[in-house]
Amino acid sequence: MPELPEVEVVRRGLERWVAGRTIAYAEVLHPRAVRRNAGELPDQLKGRTVLSAERRGKYLWLPLRDEPGEQGVFSQEGDEALLAHLGMSGQLLVVDPLAPAEKHLRVRLSFTDGGPDLRFVDQRTFGHVLVAPMVVRLPRPVPEPITHIAADPLEDAFDDDEFAINLRLRRTGIKRALLDQSLISGVGNIYADEALWRARLHWARPTETLTRPKIAELVSAVREVMAEALGQGGTSFDSLYVNVNGESGYFDRSLAVYGRRDEPCRRCGTPVRREAFMNRSSYSCPKCQPRPRNARP
Repeated sequence: MPELPEVEVVRRGLERWVAGRTIAYAEVLHPRAVRRNAGELPDQLKGRTVLSAERRGKYLWLPLRDEPGEQGVFSQEGDEALLAHLGMSGQLLVVDPLAPAEKHLRVRLSFTDGGPDLRFVDQRTFGHVLVAPMVVRLPRPVPEPITHIAADPLEDAFDDDEFAINLRLRRTGIKRALLDQSLISGVGNIYADEALWRARLHWARPTETLTRPKIAELVSAVREVMAEALGQGGTSFDSLYVNVNGESGYFDRSLAVYGRRDEPCRRCGTPVRREAFMNRSSYSCPKCQPRPRNARP
């Protein structure tokens, strides 16, 4: 599943190619791709202008206005947005209107300027789009369905001190806490493993045993690895993650531990280990990240 860097790469593409444009019509080709309002979506979008492209964690949204306005205008009470989650295989692609429909095309938006379409393509149909009201009473306006999602570590709204307090209160394994989107959003399996390796923490280290300085080091590691991944277009292990132009990222070439079982640790040379974790895998270095005796699952 795309994590924060991959979703941010897509957001930047949407900001460039879609913001400021007015939707001529929308077409829903698969009802599962549109939550709650599949039949209503075309009427909800027709004639509305996209103000900007926004993101929190793994969610994207396009703020909408009935009348053209200045790009990036602050959301007001009563405004709505087109909210999108890419799921396992979703792609938001900017495509020539005359290009043939993709095999797994689910939703297509065309614009009044006759320029490129915005197409939502999703092979596994786990992703979705929907029109949702904006909530503006928070430190940052977000669509109503994701008000429970925590700020992500690249947002100004992310509070390092509050995160440290809440993390210690979780009393669980550190990786499980990092994947909790109500605590910190945007971190998934790949970047959790990479950040924990940088901070020299085993994924099962109990959160209540972490000191404030160690938590600060971990948050810094999360931000560093995500910034580096952004600079390389994200991580692509197959063709399902691409940016809006259909191009893959290449941060997978720089991964220190994730997916590198039995390969040498980039820091000490010890073979990387793979351990089962929550029906998936965790990768770490046995020497740099020793398993604690009081490990939590």
